[in-house]
Amino acid sequence: MLQNPSGKYRPFAPVKLTDRQWPNRVITAPPIWMSTDLRDGNQSLFEPMDVEKKMRMFKMLCQIGLKEIEVAFPSASQTDFDFVRTLIEGKHIPDDVTIEVLTQAREPLIRRTIESVTGARRAIVHVYNATSQQFRDVVFGMSKEECKAMAVNAVKLIKELTSARPETEWVLQYSPETFTATELDFALEVVNAVTETWGATPSNKVIINLPASVEVATPNIFADQVEWMHRNLARRDSIILSLHPHNDRGTAVAAAELGMMAGADRVEGCLFGNGERTGNVDLVTLALNLYTQGISPGLDFSDMNTIARTAEHCTQLPIHPRHPWVGDLVYTAFSGSHQDAIKKGFAQQKPDALWNVPYMPMDPADVGRSYDSVIRINSQSGKGGVAFLLENEYGIVMPRRLQVEFSRVVQQYTDTHGGEINAAAIWQLFSATYLEPTMPVRYREHHLFEQGKLQGIRLSVDIDGTPHLLTGEGNGPIDAAVHALRSAGIHMQVRSYEERSMTPSADGADARACAFVEIAAQGKEFYGVGIDSNIVTASLKAIISSVNRADQEHPIREVLQAAG
Repeated sequence: MLQNPSGKYRPFAPVKLTDRQWPNRVITAPPIWMSTDLRDGNQSLFEPMDVEKKMRMFKMLCQIGLKEIEVAFPSASQTDFDFVRTLIEGKHIPDDVTIEVLTQAREPLIRRTIESVTGARRAIVHVYNATSQQFRDVVFGMSKEECKAMAVNAVKLIKELTSARPETEWVLQYSPETFTATELDFALEVVNAVTETWGATPSNKVIINLPASVEVATPNIFADQVEWMHRNLARRDSIILSLHPHNDRGTAVAAAELGMMAGADRVEGCLFGNGERTGNVDLVTLALNLYTQGISPGLDFSDMNTIARTAEHCTQLPIHPRHPWVGDLVYTAFSGSHQDAIKKGFAQQKPDALWNVPYMPMDPADVGRSYDSVIRINSQSGKGGVAFLLENEYGIVMPRRLQVEFSRVVQQYTDTHGGEINAAAIWQLFSATYLEPTMPVRYREHHLFEQGKLQGIRLSVDIDGTPHLLTGEGNGPIDAAVHALRSAGIHMQVRSYEERSMTPSADGADARACAFVEIAAQGKEFYGVGIDSNIVTASLKAIISSVNRADQEHPIREVLQAAG
């Protein structure tokens, strides 16, 4: 059992914010999005992306609609520096996209960083230094004043270097790294000094980024920290307040959402949550969370399969099949009760109505997913899932009692064989159970005739491989066929009959009929199914299918042989 001996860990102190406003707010618009896939995401990979992968990722981020992309840490490696130069000199940056580069608050690194983006149309220079007591004491051995001076001096140098390059529109971004573990009054003091040094104005805004470099508390405490800064910042109208949540506690998405409610304007993160340790906030999840609340995120995820496969190629990291909104299994139901509810929801969903399908908070089609994999069958599945697959893949719309009957057949198969069974295998099982005449009676042909007010039929069948010509009369073709079979000693009653079109075309030329007949024989009910382009033929096949189904439980060969 995990314990906390001698107070090894202690809870994070709450923020003294008794009149917090964020719990009463709702998100009504998307944030400014900033992708750090090529920087924070890239530096956390087993094998960082090469130039081909970085370029492929960059182009995909642009296609998705991201307008701010952190492309590199140019002073960290020649590869990163060269990639920035390739983007600029190769004119790969769309006019409406701004690249961002990261640097520590150290003079040689800053100079190298500014050099890397020289000639860009617009560039964000992102400078940072750690401000928390832990880092001041343990890592750098700095006082608060030295820490603040480090930030201010870095900004002064950036201002000097960028002023000498007026051909580029320069934007300053400052991050008090480890913000969430920094004393709020000190974080505020440093940030205010930075915006003053830069000369921030409403027309020359500074991006102040509040990173949860390590997620140390619950999302509500992070929201309190963000709101406290939002309300106390000097020159707030000259600041774009940004968030950079990490996912150490698994709550980065919640922290970002509450942080936006608390006053943040911008969010930094990675597609699918890549990044150091447990990752950055997942931009895809965050954006689609907004989308399902009726807020257009301004990002195009309509071809999610391509995006996911590209990200996997570039990062060499798999996307978990249960990943929110995008995993291969998140629109898939195995549970029988879930499948039944989903099938009913699809049946009632109108094209222009609000989405209202049980267990599916978003239409898979919105992210380019087909309905093919919505319902999949294993030993936990039920009649709804089986019915859904047969209807959507093969046009078989089963009556409810047939759903129950056939689901038991599928259940027995999956219990015996284990694992999952796909639509093609279900169709094979359905055909073997109802459509393939491997049992004693086989339909050959029929001829109808009028007999006074009655319908007559001459029904040609094979019984145990021997041809028989049976004749019967009734109030319709089905009743006549029942009487014809009785003449051969096959006694049953028709309990129900349904017919449906399977594959109608515009002119109906290639339409096929599917008939379902339920009979009572030997004290039980059995379903039969027949498929043919002619509805009468389909009905006769269904009757014979039901007879053969009855024979499986209680052989009727003796009766048939005696009748022959």
